[in-house]
Amino acid sequence: MKQITLRMIWLTVFSIAMGFLETAVVVYLRKIYYPDGFAFPLTPVGNNMAITEFFREAATIIMLAGIGIIAGKNASQKFAFFVYCFAVWDIFYYVFLKLLLGWPDSLFTWDILFLIPVPWVGPVLAPCLVSLTMIVLTLSVLYFQEKGCNAHLKRKEWFLIITGGVIVVYSFISDYLNYISDKHLTSNIWTIAGKRNMFDEVAHYVPVSYNWWLFSAGEIIVLLGIFVFVKRVSKTKTHDKSIQTSKSNVPLVR
Repeated sequence: MKQITLRMIWLTVFSIAMGFLETAVVVYLRKIYYPDGFAFPLTPVGNNMAITEFFREAATIIMLAGIGIIAGKNASQKFAFFVYCFAVWDIFYYVFLKLLLGWPDSLFTWDILFLIPVPWVGPVLAPCLVSLTMIVLTLSVLYFQEKGCNAHLKRKEWFLIITGGVIVVYSFISDYLNYISDKHLTSNIWTIAGKRNMFDEVAHYVPVSYNWWLFSAGEIIVLLGIFVFVKRVSKTKTHDKSIQTSKSNVPLVR
């Protein structure tokens, strides 16, 4: 078995296990705070619990990034492994929630995705699509690197992927930002150092609409970055192969 295949198997197993761990924590939280089932508006929680939850999410990202850094051989591969683990973790988080709680009801059910630095909300379908895109990016990088190509993301490709990612993130927080702006709550948002309880400012917040156009624009830009990467490396691979063929056809001179 190739080393890369074994590595991918263990990264997948690790990410699925983390997905279950995340699900278990959420199951406990929902039993405590949402005994009748999760729904908006969010239930306010005390500062101790809020800080714990805040750093739990940060720790999760650090763990996923850490395993990518350990497994990858170069910057592009480390990033690819990180987003792959994140994607598998996220997808199986919803798979296990469905198995354990029968939730979400559909792919268009609203969910709270992250809390850092403000609540991210959106239909379950959106983060799942992002996760699938991450997997495509990872497989693209690994495929060409295993073929011996110089498959490193260039500045233009990084720019497209990061720009698209930022737009996607904004699509998750835009509805909430509109809410606190309309309610004039921007100067009164919960912080770790503050004395207010987390989500006090969203005690009445119910998501209104998700900006699918903004999300689609971000996704298209990310996919464009992946396409540019694949096209560039494919041309390089074809060019290198043609040079090798030409050299092999040169007659020997005695």
